Amino acid sequence: MSDGRQSILGANGQIATELAKELKKNYTANLRLVSRSPKRVNETDSLFSANLLDLSQTSRAVEGSEIVYLTVGLPMDSGLWEERFPVMMRNTIDACKTHGAKLVFFDNTYMYPQDSRPVTEDTPFAPVGRKGRVRREIAEMLLGEMSASPSRLDAVICRAPEFYGPGLTQSITNTLIFDRIHRNKKPKVLLRDDAVRTLIWTPDASRAMALIGNTPDAYGQTWHLPCDDNRLTYRQFLDLVSEVYAKQFSYSVIPKFQLCIGSLFSKKVREIQELLPRYEHDSIFDSSKFRSRFPAFSVTSYMDGINQIQAEQGSGGSG
Repeated sequence: MSDGRQSILGANGQIATELAKELKKNYTANLRLVSRSPKRVNETDSLFSANLLDLSQTSRAVEGSEIVYLTVGLPMDSGLWEERFPVMMRNTIDACKTHGAKLVFFDNTYMYPQDSRPVTEDTPFAPVGRKGRVRREIAEMLLGEMSASPSRLDAVICRAPEFYGPGLTQSITNTLIFDRIHRNKKPKVLLRDDAVRTLIWTPDASRAMALIGNTPDAYGQTWHLPCDDNRLTYRQFLDLVSEVYAKQFSYSVIPKFQLCIGSLFSKKVREIQELLPRYEHDSIFDSSKFRSRFPAFSVTSYMDGINQIQAEQGSGGSG
């Protein structure tokens, strides 16, 4: 355990919540949670209210920290992403450089090609759509700082594919499958049920990020966070859900034309249009680099993850 402060910027999401639990459990009790309205996860957490769009507030939030985790999320709104993410990344970078803090950035896969090719940490960026281009911009901003000579920033990128998980995990899989089961509605799948998916269990993502953040030689690199290598199609995933819940769930596959029509009337549906290619193709997210470096890390199997969600929800749901 360390006495040095570790701070989480964007501290209200599920990833940040699980990260705070893991850091307190295994690394430090000196935790600062930062957001506009932060809420305590552990009794010993200190809270700091800050707007990351403001450099001076971000700098005060980072001051005194040894390690800073940037886990901030925004609603699925391309305009909001373009307006805010680059500013928040720039402010966080500058604050960490000013105060000599290490930076751990929690990233997603939107900047990668949206096809069936396996993606590794070395896959060139080829974003599809506005949100993907924003994610490329902020990743490249940080990579530029990391590769500068001499570099004034010790940083690392932790990248995760689509989530599924407990609590308030926000993802398409949780929304269309587990949330609908919980509301006694039929699960849904986007576009096709026979494409292979790579999903990451949210507590695994947070545990792995805490481990990387507290491993000095992991810095200066990008890491794919670890997933169950037993990749499933949504059809197989829902068979497993039915097995765990002990009831056979029928589900519907939402076709592309229906989503195109829906986008004319719903901003929410319109905002996911650029993500649809990832559901048309196999998703092969390669995390072998992490497993080679951290062989003792235990990845949660899909069976165990679904069991935990079922236990949390109870056995409700319609067949």
